[in-house]
Amino acid sequence: MADSVRREVVSRAETVVIKVGTNVLADATGHLDRHRIQSLADQLHRVRAAGRKVVLVTSGAIGAGVGKLALGKRPTDLAHLQACAAVGQSALMQLYQESLTPYGVNTAQILLTAGDFDSRARYLNTRNTIRTLFEYGALPIINENDTVSVAEIKFGDNDHLAAMVTNLLRAPLLVLLTNVGGLYSNDPRTNSDAKLLATVPNIDESVTGLAAATKSALGTGGMGSKLRAARLVTAAGGSVVMANGSLDGILDRVFDAEEVGTLFLAHGQDVPARKRWFGFTARPKGTVRLDAGARQAVLDGKSLLPVGVTAVEGEFGKGAVLSIRAADGAEIARGLSNYTSADAERIRGLQTERIAAVLGGVPYPELVHRDNLVVTVSKS
Repeated sequence: MADSVRREVVSRAETVVIKVGTNVLADATGHLDRHRIQSLADQLHRVRAAGRKVVLVTSGAIGAGVGKLALGKRPTDLAHLQACAAVGQSALMQLYQESLTPYGVNTAQILLTAGDFDSRARYLNTRNTIRTLFEYGALPIINENDTVSVAEIKFGDNDHLAAMVTNLLRAPLLVLLTNVGGLYSNDPRTNSDAKLLATVPNIDESVTGLAAATKSALGTGGMGSKLRAARLVTAAGGSVVMANGSLDGILDRVFDAEEVGTLFLAHGQDVPARKRWFGFTARPKGTVRLDAGARQAVLDGKSLLPVGVTAVEGEFGKGAVLSIRAADGAEIARGLSNYTSADAERIRGLQTERIAAVLGGVPYPELVHRDNLVVTVSKS
């Protein structure tokens, strides 16, 4: 049965990012499941045929390498993980292309690292490339560049990557296909009374507390990573559907607005592209901590003045992305600094009229102007 809220979300999703996890694509030993990949390709074709622009963010390269090399289980050290990724990535792309060839669809491989999102120029180039692929009618297939990226294998996951790609494109919908049915009220593996949450209006502490700290045998991310990814998207004005990618026809059902999986509703206003970059994508180069008055001013949409800053951490230059944190260390916003870390340290806690005496002038009255600031927490 179609759901009216879901129908509205789906109907405005002209561009959609779909992320598929390793455990959806591969069996327990890591071998890619050709039937499942073909089924996914069939559904991707139908989503595209409805007039939508689609980006696929895929896991599975390391898992595919595990299968092709007959290792039986995922390695734990970096060198072997990278080797598995190198072997598995080509096999993964070949299967996608073979599965989509009957529809006349060309696939386009894009391998990214976190550095591609930190650099504004590379960030924009990635967006322009994806848009050009849309013009050609190709399907962009994105994965982390696991063969060279140390941090991504050790700490990252494709849930986060998919969220960043969603914000990059200002796509109104991210679909996370995983090996669970969605977000439950309790761990369904240990509690028979656990209920699937059909709709989550806001990802707050009560929601994040439901995430079980578990990982699968082949994948890198658990429910916690998926909730963090969903929050990145919903805070920027998009919606997220998390559903079991192992179910037959799951994408068809999602885009028919059936009540499957969990729908996380947008709880922030649609954030402009530039603010999505520094607010939800690029990694901060430094941190500033605020007193209570400055915290409230930032949450009210005002500029951050030096007088409210109690601490400056890290080394950064003018224009760097800053993590803006409350006294307890919780991040409340991100923004672009008008000052270097050295000058920010010199003027922190000072009234505007005292800055000139320290710096010889007042280049900017604000440490971060409100036009270059994005609140990253829910204000409700």
